[in-house]
Amino acid sequence: MCGIAGAFRRDGSPVDPSVLVAMTRVLEHRGPDEEGYFLNRCGDGAWPDGVPLRHLDGHVDASGGGFVGLGHRRLSIIDLKTGQQPLCNEDGTVWIAFNGEIYNFPELHEELRAKGHTFRTHSDTEAIVHGYEEWGEDLPRRLRGMFAFSIWDQRKQRMLVARDRLGKKPFYYHLSDDAFLFGSEIKSVLQVPGVSRDVELEALSDYLSLSYIPSPKSIFKSVRKLPQAHYAVITRDSFKLEPYWDLSYAEVDGASQEEQQERILEKLGESTRIRMMSEVPLGAFLSGGVDSSAIVALMAEASEKPVKTASIAFSEEKYDESPYAQQVADLFKADHHVRKVTPDAVNVIEKLAWHYDEPFADSSAVPTYYVSQVAREKVTVALSGDGGDENFAGYRRYRIDAAEHRVRRALPRMLGKPFFGAMGKIYPKADYLPQFMRGKTFLSNVARDPADAYFHSMSAFKDHQKRALLNPQIQEALGGYDPADLFRELYAKSDAQDHTSKLLYLDVKTYLCDDILVKVDRASMAVSLEVRCPILDHEFMEYAAKIPVSRKLKGGDQKHILKQSLLKKLPHNILYRPKMGFVVPIQHWLRSDLKDYAREILLESEGTKKYFQRAAVEKLWNAHQSGVSNFTSELWSLMMFNLWHRRFVETAATTPQTVS
Repeated sequence: MCGIAGAFRRDGSPVDPSVLVAMTRVLEHRGPDEEGYFLNRCGDGAWPDGVPLRHLDGHVDASGGGFVGLGHRRLSIIDLKTGQQPLCNEDGTVWIAFNGEIYNFPELHEELRAKGHTFRTHSDTEAIVHGYEEWGEDLPRRLRGMFAFSIWDQRKQRMLVARDRLGKKPFYYHLSDDAFLFGSEIKSVLQVPGVSRDVELEALSDYLSLSYIPSPKSIFKSVRKLPQAHYAVITRDSFKLEPYWDLSYAEVDGASQEEQQERILEKLGESTRIRMMSEVPLGAFLSGGVDSSAIVALMAEASEKPVKTASIAFSEEKYDESPYAQQVADLFKADHHVRKVTPDAVNVIEKLAWHYDEPFADSSAVPTYYVSQVAREKVTVALSGDGGDENFAGYRRYRIDAAEHRVRRALPRMLGKPFFGAMGKIYPKADYLPQFMRGKTFLSNVARDPADAYFHSMSAFKDHQKRALLNPQIQEALGGYDPADLFRELYAKSDAQDHTSKLLYLDVKTYLCDDILVKVDRASMAVSLEVRCPILDHEFMEYAAKIPVSRKLKGGDQKHILKQSLLKKLPHNILYRPKMGFVVPIQHWLRSDLKDYAREILLESEGTKKYFQRAAVEKLWNAHQSGVSNFTSELWSLMMFNLWHRRFVETAATTPQTVS
């Protein structure tokens, strides 16, 4: 796991060595062990003393000045002695900066050696270099793992960049006629003078709705995300962006449920085993939920030593899953480490605002950061259970939406939409009501088309709230932009035959990639921890997509077939206990620990003054403080936006704030 950065000066001007070093060193937390650089040719400008410039047989020297530069920060996991980057082929004409892990690299080494390629290392990185020589743009399809990389081809004078199928590893870029700039995090690209920090208003609208910013947008007009499962080819006068994979639900596995359960265990066991490859200490996150417990069970089967596991505990009982985690740890005789967390809320959220680079309002980033801290004290690599809910319909919202959809389909369209739409409008305004009163949401969703209804359910700020919140000039600039268009597009694109599977596909393309995986990547990389996700192995996901949805969501039983398959390995009370989620008491913090701090951030910040109507923000604040309403999601979103704005727009983001 690493941090990568680089520049391709498409106008032929030299890369500034000091800028390339700044782009790379701002990612030191992602790779604290080593740094390395590549320039494609000599030129004007001295290379800084003491900074390692990678070269092969004199193809590059230390005078600097090339029009292509690659930078790399390394977190050493595999091939500790010879895996330094940037790395090249035999004659120094193909160079790579790579972030991630390729789990099928031993097989690739064997295949490529048989085709005549010579290897100097035992690293997965070199398999990518020689794979590019052999397969060109088809390379990403041959890789099993998580990755983001940039390859410079000196002969063809082009750059190939790619991102893994699920978007586990980040890749941000800036494209202009003069240059292509990239980095593992936005802050890397922002080190380049002249890159604008103007806010992308459509991305702001997306964020207010979803609490994250979906690909390919970023919060800045000048920076984009390389979408998951895409590669791009960049030359001096062209930019080609292409998809190379998609998740299909069209084929249905006709095997019996018992056969499918055996296949799930077999494929998930393999996915787990290949992710246990490491030359440094390895362990797992353990919450005591279905998914993390399953991964620990499979790791214990594959390991001769006790599995190292990490959990956090909270004083508030309703947020504390540590007794369940302890039960699983005891069952498998794990080397278990748990810490009771009393969050230093102000310090941790300011630190996270720096690490996430964009406004990001998933509050479970806080406990994810803390469990990463606990794990990093014992291991360098941790396996997680991410992906179980998206693959097997584990979220409560799928069950609720399925009920709404049954009503929607049962009613004649001529009656249903007008009637329920009207009922939704005359239902008493719910802003002052407790959250559990879902009647208006149900009526409103039944009246909507399926994708619109799901977007409405997922939204933090509903449309009417956004209209009241945004300053008039911002609303005018947005024109008729509707963030729900993305959900409509993806819902229609899915080849699934049933409604719920279309939602699973939609979530894989949005919520999983741009919320869950962003959350885990930034929180873990903040403490230099690599996280691997066996359930998100693309071959496992391709099989899970073939399982009928009726076996995933069976009546009120979410993740039914996964839990049934795991009964051989885990206790019933672990598999069938109520889902708690990975949360901290933000609702309470905003009325206590964070009250004064949050009020100042929400009402007095430049971000509020520029983009929001202060009276609308104050109305939300006062209603939440009264205890009658719960506007945790809305207030947390606004607070994280303002913290981001202070850190990245009002001041330069060059170094992280210190926090214990």
